[in-house]
Amino acid sequence: MLSFTKMHGTGNDFVLLDARALPEHDWPALARAMCDRHFGVGADGMILILHGERAPFRMRIFNPDGSEAEMCGNGIRCFARYLVEHGLAGAGTVQVETLAGLKRLDIDTDGRTFRSVAVGMGAPRLRPEEIPVLLPGDRILEHPLTIDGWDLRITAVSMGNPHAVAFVDDVTQFPLEWIGPQVEHHPLFPARVNFEVATIRSPRQVAMRVWERGAGLTLACGTGACATVVAGRLLGRLEPEVEVHVPGGVLTIRWDGEGEVVLRGPAETVFEGTWLR
Repeated sequence: MLSFTKMHGTGNDFVLLDARALPEHDWPALARAMCDRHFGVGADGMILILHGERAPFRMRIFNPDGSEAEMCGNGIRCFARYLVEHGLAGAGTVQVETLAGLKRLDIDTDGRTFRSVAVGMGAPRLRPEEIPVLLPGDRILEHPLTIDGWDLRITAVSMGNPHAVAFVDDVTQFPLEWIGPQVEHHPLFPARVNFEVATIRSPRQVAMRVWERGAGLTLACGTGACATVVAGRLLGRLEPEVEVHVPGGVLTIRWDGEGEVVLRGPAETVFEGTWLR
């Protein structure tokens, strides 16, 4: 039996397991089982809380298809709330290891009550080989890509995981459930890619939808929101601080155009349970 906590950040939902004292499991198989919305708990990903080597904690995240993601902005906010609610961290700064490097959590609490967290997401990586994307040049800004008659302009960004961002006239009308998987598996992206479509409402507000690598349509993506703001800033269309409206809520992203991207948004605990299988 395994104890778990179900959490979400702007509708991007996760099963969290404190695996610090657990024996090694077949984590990909467990993720596929637990994330199944009909036969399992149901989630966009499974997150493990582990001891870190270079920091107090390490986060591992597995997609519903069993693949392991490098980083997740919504997931790490849930991770932060879990630490507070289980007495593992309080107000202040906590470092967390991820496959995308060390991430800084600036946690605000009222005693043992979680208030909010700002996540230092690191600086975006823009060189094609760092993303990775199989195109020449120093940056990939609005590269033309036609999928099933849709003429896209792709800007490629890594937030520790790969993203392709396309700005469109009306994000609500874009057939993301059809175009998304084709972009994810496009030969240009050897590690596959997360695909965001976004509509700029003003220089400080953008609407975004996402097709996540290994998960499909989700209600939010923290790293995707960061990548979208980075792309908009690189193209000269967005201000340094932007509200990103996703189907599950609102995320606030701050990037000065050079250094670290900072993500702020909600994280909620839904329920706790025991996995019997």
